[in-house]
Amino acid sequence: MTDELPADQDAVLADDQHGALADDQDGVLTADRGAVRVVTLDRPATRNAIDLRLRVVLAEVLEAAMADDSVRAIVLTGAGGTFCSGGDISTMRRQGADQTRPRAQAAQRVIRAIWDGPKPVIAAVEGYAVGAGAALAIACDRVVAAADSIFAVTFTGVGLAGDMGIFATLPARAGLAVARQLMLLPRRLPGTEARELGLVDSLAEPGEALARAIDDASAMAAGPPLALAGIKAMLAAWPADQRLVLEREVDLQARLFDTADFAEGTAAFRERRKPVFHGC
Repeated sequence: MTDELPADQDAVLADDQHGALADDQDGVLTADRGAVRVVTLDRPATRNAIDLRLRVVLAEVLEAAMADDSVRAIVLTGAGGTFCSGGDISTMRRQGADQTRPRAQAAQRVIRAIWDGPKPVIAAVEGYAVGAGAALAIACDRVVAAADSIFAVTFTGVGLAGDMGIFATLPARAGLAVARQLMLLPRRLPGTEARELGLVDSLAEPGEALARAIDDASAMAAGPPLALAGIKAMLAAWPADQRLVLEREVDLQARLFDTADFAEGTAAFRERRKPVFHGC
């Protein structure tokens, strides 16, 4: 929902702070900071509300980053001091399920790109993460939020239940009982409370969420890409039968033992130096 939010803060992704601008297309900006790709929702006039076009473009941008060998980690943020105010209600109307399904599937494509992609995705949240914006943030592998940010699961305010993975991620992060209450009785959660409930992984000072997220992403980008991809794949399959998890762990470790990254990691340990991983 976009009509209850305060005016945006004047914050944009500046070239001199976050690397050279790589692309600017239909509401999504991308900029590289070393091996970290910063993806910015850029519809500040609507507080980065998600319309159908943005869903398609964002999915394409995330998929491209996942396939780009020069990218090791991704940061997802919003322009104008707001992460995302949810779905763009101005583009919604009553319509049949056959017309709605492609719109919903486009939203799920974004989440699949985050979940199924081999690279970690960190959400940097300033201002509001509301409805689909909250779902988008907590679908990421890590959520860094300003202490004064606001999270709200407000789908029922417009007569909807929720999408963009919210029925998987909210119970996984906050527990089923808390998720049920947040969805049945939506309320605004300050960043501090969202952290206590598990929706946020790290708090930052107001205005510092993006810088903190880039630091975290840079640390992940220095890690072993194949191992990080394996971790994401294992956790994406959770919950799973415990014995099946044991078999999957064996398969993953067996593959990783036969990599140059493993050889580099063990050599660096013996030589007491920092390893340099190449994803092979």
